[in-house]
Amino acid sequence: MYDINKLKQLREETGISFSLCRKALEESKNEIEKAKKLLNEWGAEKVKDKASRSTSQGAIFAYVHHNKKVASLVELLCETDFVANNADFQKLGTELAMQVASVAPQDVAELQKQEYIRDPKRKVEDLVREAVLKLGENIKINRFIRWTL
Repeated sequence: MYDINKLKQLREETGISFSLCRKALEESKNEIEKAKKLLNEWGAEKVKDKASRSTSQGAIFAYVHHNKKVASLVELLCETDFVANNADFQKLGTELAMQVASVAPQDVAELQKQEYIRDPKRKVEDLVREAVLKLGENIKINRFIRWTL
């Protein structure tokens, strides 16, 4: 049995569906941190399952640093236009554009392995994996460009 208050807390902290949060809490005996670890493991499995699915939709995100001397564009792909217009997908794209402008990766593989600038305990690939789990579609960073003055 799961604790409804912990279910709400886990859902708010992760943004993952109630059903997966409930399952994680049941398996972890209502321990939030263990439930989060389970959700991350399941997320990695779901990412692998979805990785071969076509990503023909998406959006391009831009970021210009406040000093107007650094800018970036990021092409983020997904499976459907519906997800491309989702607020969580949009937020991910914006965060990735800011990451590229701030840390200057050389390629997509390097970008994915970087520590996330807002939370160094997480990698950029973790953000993408969380979005796949939350939105239920394959999501990938296709390409980016960074300019400096």
